[in-house]
Amino acid sequence: MIVVAQAQPNERAKFIQQTYTHLAGAVGAFIALEFLFFQTGIAAAFTSFVLASRFTWLAILGGFAILGWLARSLSAQADSVQTQYIGLGIYVLGEALLFAPLLYIAATFSDASVIPTAGILTLLLFAGLTTVAFTTRTDFTFLGGILTIGGFVALGLIVCSIIFGFTLGLVFSVVMVVFASAAILYDTSKIMHHYAPHQYVAASLELFASVALLFWYVLRIVMALSSRR
Repeated sequence: MIVVAQAQPNERAKFIQQTYTHLAGAVGAFIALEFLFFQTGIAAAFTSFVLASRFTWLAILGGFAILGWLARSLSAQADSVQTQYIGLGIYVLGEALLFAPLLYIAATFSDASVIPTAGILTLLLFAGLTTVAFTTRTDFTFLGGILTIGGFVALGLIVCSIIFGFTLGLVFSVVMVVFASAAILYDTSKIMHHYAPHQYVAASLELFASVALLFWYVLRIVMALSSRR
């Protein structure tokens, strides 16, 4: 299989354009779904359901982790563009549902500027990291092992916080922003060195997953800082 990094310059440029166009489309679909959830009352109902028990939240996180893994595997291993779209669609819908409680709490109990501020900061961080990844021409796939270990540590802390009822504070969110930033650098290199030119939809899913993770913790930081005013 010829990967993007080995493809002709015009193929490489087309892949990058298609990948980031689909990433923008995924973000747009995510925003549209959140608007729908808020307008129909799904966000409020789902938030009440999640807050009913911390173990409910643990089960939901586990379910979405499995769903996300299946969607990403389906999309990454598929030669069919249609199958890649199915994986991307499933993942965006799952992320929109997962984010609904956090966004609902932010919209209800925080300043109105919190969500837009987090969105803008996430966009700027992503743009800066993408620029670094492309302009330095460094292969950041060496971060894979570090991210795997860090991911398991973070997951363990999150699970323990839910089971034992302690709060992961601002420092944890800051560390996770660094983690998500490294994941964006890794994914940007990964799609160039491990994906074929026809896998642009799967590549956009990889990037969307890391952008969503970055937004989650940037939003938590902005919410925490807003509450201290």
